[in-house]
Amino acid sequence: MTVSIKDGFKLFGIAVVACCAVFVCTFFLNYYLDALAVRGAVAPEALPLYEAQLLSAKLTCLISGLCLLLVAAVLVAFYVKIYLDFHAKQIGILKALGLPDFKIAFGFWVFGLSVLVGCAAGFAGGYAFAPVIYEQMGGGGLPAVPLRFHAELLFCLVILPFACFSAYAVLYAFFKLRAPVSALLRGKEQKITLKRAPKRERPFLRELFSQTLGSRPALAFFVAFACFCFSAMLQMCFAMTELASETMGIMMGVMGVVLAACSLLLAMTALVRGNVETIAVMRACGYALKDYWAAVLGGYRIPAYIGFAAGTLYQYGLLKLMTGLVFSGVEEMPEYAFDFAVFGAVLAAFAVLFELTLLIFTLSARKASVRELMAE
Repeated sequence: MTVSIKDGFKLFGIAVVACCAVFVCTFFLNYYLDALAVRGAVAPEALPLYEAQLLSAKLTCLISGLCLLLVAAVLVAFYVKIYLDFHAKQIGILKALGLPDFKIAFGFWVFGLSVLVGCAAGFAGGYAFAPVIYEQMGGGGLPAVPLRFHAELLFCLVILPFACFSAYAVLYAFFKLRAPVSALLRGKEQKITLKRAPKRERPFLRELFSQTLGSRPALAFFVAFACFCFSAMLQMCFAMTELASETMGIMMGVMGVVLAACSLLLAMTALVRGNVETIAVMRACGYALKDYWAAVLGGYRIPAYIGFAAGTLYQYGLLKLMTGLVFSGVEEMPEYAFDFAVFGAVLAAFAVLFELTLLIFTLSARKASVRELMAE
């Protein structure tokens, strides 16, 4: 087997994303199923609130859970590609010895183990947190909803994602393994390049800026997603404190910070690892810290602020939908309005933390010297 089970447990980022997705879906879907059982006991005057809560539970699971599971799918593909890139020569030797592609690819099922761990942790945490949600969603004339265990949720939220993501990793690896043996032995993936019209010659730093950003779209996606989570979840945190409860607000804030930190750490670590030689050469040629800070990592400010803006629009649209459409028939539901003070505070915190992250990773990359890289 080319991939060890130990490799499957190293994918902390996938486990965190899967945990957050299943955590939210567990207590909302559990509440939805339990609330359906007491529908006959709901008083007529409480029916609008009852229907609104059921709809909000479904919308939250659909929007948040599906979005996070799609991100987990991108993460699995990203990790599989990184593993194949770093072990291309070993895999090339196995192919040269006659080992079939599918037999090599089948070993990548272990990449689903991180999904299993994350989903199991999220399911356990969501079920443990469910009594708090049940208590806060009660009142308003609604009958008490008893908490029950649903085995079908365990299957759909833990077992099924593990099986699907394992199969997905195997198929993605099988597709990537179709590269020629000679290309794998050289440690490079064969790429088809199209002839383009010659570009006007640009200054080195500007050219490096555009190439670094354009050559790694997956990293740009993870940077944007990290900033999306930070923006959406923190702004939603303050809004949920007023619209729902302080507990829901704190939960949103913690999830946003954790998701943002994991995604940004993954993207910046891979970016620095891929550009450590460039930074070392620039340092040897006399370029200042601000030059490779701006040219190599600075380009990722663009997807970062795009992600922040998208997160702002997402949380505003979602909360406006919930308060204006889902809970429109419920009395005493406060109207949601965009909070410019919260937006300004979150934006300022984001700008400081993101620039600090860029500086820390730039300083970590400049530790490598050209002599050390040539000796490897």
